[in-house]
Amino acid sequence: MKLVGKEHVLHRQADLVAYECDGFTLQRGKARAVVFPGETKEVSAVVRLLHRERVPFIARGAGTGLSGGATPLGGEVIISLVRMKKLLRVDLDNRTAVVQPGFVNLKLTQAISKDGYYYAPDPSSQYACTIGGNVAENAGGAHCLKYGVTTNHILGAEVVLPDGEVIRLGEDGIPDQPGYDLLGLITGSEGTLGVVTEITVRILKAPEGKQTILAYFDDVEDGSRAVSDIISAGIVPAALEMMDRTAIEGVEAANFPVGHPLDIEALLLIEVDGIEAGFQSEAEDIVDVCRKWNVREVKVAKDEQEAAAWWANRKTGFGAMGAISPDYLVQDGVIPRSRLPEVLNKIRAISQETGLRIANIFHAGDGNLHPLILFDAQKPGEKEKALQAGSRCLKACADAGGSITGEHGVGIEKKEEMRFIFTDEEIEAQTRIRSVFNPDNLLNPDKLFPQPGRCAEVKQEIKEQQGLKV
Repeated sequence: MKLVGKEHVLHRQADLVAYECDGFTLQRGKARAVVFPGETKEVSAVVRLLHRERVPFIARGAGTGLSGGATPLGGEVIISLVRMKKLLRVDLDNRTAVVQPGFVNLKLTQAISKDGYYYAPDPSSQYACTIGGNVAENAGGAHCLKYGVTTNHILGAEVVLPDGEVIRLGEDGIPDQPGYDLLGLITGSEGTLGVVTEITVRILKAPEGKQTILAYFDDVEDGSRAVSDIISAGIVPAALEMMDRTAIEGVEAANFPVGHPLDIEALLLIEVDGIEAGFQSEAEDIVDVCRKWNVREVKVAKDEQEAAAWWANRKTGFGAMGAISPDYLVQDGVIPRSRLPEVLNKIRAISQETGLRIANIFHAGDGNLHPLILFDAQKPGEKEKALQAGSRCLKACADAGGSITGEHGVGIEKKEEMRFIFTDEEIEAQTRIRSVFNPDNLLNPDKLFPQPGRCAEVKQEIKEQQGLKV
């Protein structure tokens, strides 16, 4: 308590309940305590103490993560970074900003929009999620199709290593430094390599204008084909989103209904931006592509207010599922765009076989799927059935040449599913990298990677028997 002040430490059981999980609520654990440092020096001092005493610890932002990355498994001290929430400086000439990890994503754009700039990564939870958490998960968002995910916008970071040492990665604002890309390694490492305490980000000049298009389809496959054709035509929209019939039912029943027809099978929400002449032409081409694929109706937003309403409807899509189901599980897989119809059909079959409704809200342009498995945890066996259905959806993505996560991370939820895309040897290689930074596995222990498979253990035993150095 001396390191941060008694008022910045929680240890009573009643106070710790809120920290039993993050946005992945199906697994919970007990933290030993929660500490709220206010600056890098305090983070370093707390980490040094915990390292010396061999106490495991977890860095936590706003707790909006969806894979259990900030969930204690039992006995960890949580280092909450919510007090470290300052916008430290903005350099418009070099188009950079420096923030503390607890700074909320959306507040950065709000702070610089008056000067005609914005911060591109825009997770659906951007009104609450922190940039430090975005770095840990390499978060994406609706506009990552054109502008990239978090790692494409991070230029430098201050990091506290698991023994308390403070280092700087990247030369703020200077790209392509020689040597290993340690900044890229830290981004997306899910808090297993270090605690990020300061971040230099790239900010962008706001586009001259934008146009939003909404298209309704009576067949999901027609909508999927339209997505592929839009990209094949050489058009790269700022965003290209899809929702299916179940998802539309949810968003229309929740807080931001916009009057979507409830009998359609899919909708596309598309945004183009840039210079006036360019994006207007792209919008017209997109409308033509949609008509080619039997669109029931396609319309262009008549003004910014209508476009904002459409986007509010989409951005609240996950939470909206609570209007049609007591519980839901969000999944996060990635596939090649061309495999969309095939994989969506597999997800539909999983829904039919399990008897659980599955809503699909996703970034169609880059093949980042978000099946939402709807269930009732009060019904015996439904939670387990939902978890199994989620795993099967990820297997379908992996079998199609994709991945088990595009932006939500692995955490504790998808550790075993890492075997869908990595061999035991590849997993072992990655855990060895973790051991360079985190040799005692005290920082966010037992996250991200499954336990080594038996085949890897057997190979290790054979090598040892043969007297080989491993």
